[in-house]
Amino acid sequence: MSVDPGDLAALHAKCFTTPRPWTSAEFADWLADLKTIFIGNKHAFLLGRVVLDEAELLTIAVAPAARRRGAGKGLVLEFEESARLRGAATSFLEVAADNMAAIALYTGCGYSESGRRTGYYRAMNAAATDAILLSRPLILP
Repeated sequence: MSVDPGDLAALHAKCFTTPRPWTSAEFADWLADLKTIFIGNKHAFLLGRVVLDEAELLTIAVAPAARRRGAGKGLVLEFEESARLRGAATSFLEVAADNMAAIALYTGCGYSESGRRTGYYRAMNAAATDAILLSRPLILP
């Protein structure tokens, strides 16, 4: 599947204001990096990466009209399997503390809070929002 960074940026902009949506150039840079994992289609995508034995879920976007149908969970599970195959033992991510839908998705996939960054996300004319750090083991005992 050919991935157009402009299409990713357009979908990302429909899904995010805080943190700010990523640009086409930023997506192009991530897609060019061999450590990046891309999973998706025209309605939903996930970008992550694996460095050594750690996987990081960088961003996930599901078109508003396609939400609440399991697409996000499917992307996360596929990312985790791809990360395991690349040698990752742990997966982590950060999420805005007020993004209840995303927190429910991640905790439903087995992630738990491992830290917090106070006032991490800043939006124009709005109070800063904490980032919750979530992680989960990918290799179970």
